[in-house]
Amino acid sequence: MRNASDVRHVPVLLEESIAALAIRADGVYVDGTFGRGGHTRAMLARLGPTGRVIAIDRDPDAAVVGTAIEDPRFTFRRAWISELPQVLDAIGVPTIDGALLDLGVSSPQLDDPARGFSYRFDGPLDMRMDPSRGESAADFIVRATVHELTKVIRDYGEERFAQSIARAIAKAREIEPIDSTRRLARVVAQAVGARTRGDWHQDPAARTFQALRIAVNRELDEVSAALPLLTQRLATGGRLAVISFHSLEDRIVKRFFAFASRPFGGDPRLARAPIRDAALPPVPLASVGRAIKPSTDESTRNPRARSAVLRVAERTPHPLPADWPRGWDWAAA
Repeated sequence: MRNASDVRHVPVLLEESIAALAIRADGVYVDGTFGRGGHTRAMLARLGPTGRVIAIDRDPDAAVVGTAIEDPRFTFRRAWISELPQVLDAIGVPTIDGALLDLGVSSPQLDDPARGFSYRFDGPLDMRMDPSRGESAADFIVRATVHELTKVIRDYGEERFAQSIARAIAKAREIEPIDSTRRLARVVAQAVGARTRGDWHQDPAARTFQALRIAVNRELDEVSAALPLLTQRLATGGRLAVISFHSLEDRIVKRFFAFASRPFGGDPRLARAPIRDAALPPVPLASVGRAIKPSTDESTRNPRARSAVLRVAERTPHPLPADWPRGWDWAAA
């Protein structure tokens, strides 16, 4: 595995996301997806001597970079986003003034063949952001039924040839194990064949690789769990900023913000009911502005930024509802 510090990662929407947090010099902030520390360093640069940044990441390479930062205002812990409350409790931080999530895969992860994230390089078919936990993509392919493969590739990859690809994978694994990125990419390309996709700029395996990565890392589950957990920890006026990179993530964030910032969870039927404003239930979040996308200049300099969307919400002084949903599937809400 290459040295994590030798790989450059360009943070997406850096200035926009830091500005969205409205950082106070003495505030306490969370970087829930440390990566290679670009956003964390920008936060620290805006803090005073009493400010603080707590960063987490489940990736071992990110941990190498995070633990190497020597700043008394900074704390790094290797953990999943859903484990943030336990991390904050362990270091004695009851509330925070802001949190940033930069979702998706970092450039160093994609560009390291040993991690198995990309169809562009040949390597072991792993795809785990935390190689110490869970099953690899190769292990999932070994045990998954055609129905499970179809569902994952269709739902997480938004792939219209999902069933054909799933059947091709099942047939190919009977001949020899699909344990490398190149073999999986070849199987998918053969399954899709010359059928019109309408997106010739994209590799035939791109959607399948995305789907398996999301499934293996429970990415959508983690986002769905993290949003209410972070909201609970925000002090009044604290900001929650989330950068998404594909429609599935962004849909979760958009629906959660809508639920938490509108009376009755934004139910359109109740929104038209003859209820006085003063009688409406208070909401724990207030959406801040519209969704922000990268400028043309940033997208040109960093093509991986093109699909990014930043959404921001601010904690209100109102308490969370007693029936605040836990484990809610915001992707299907």
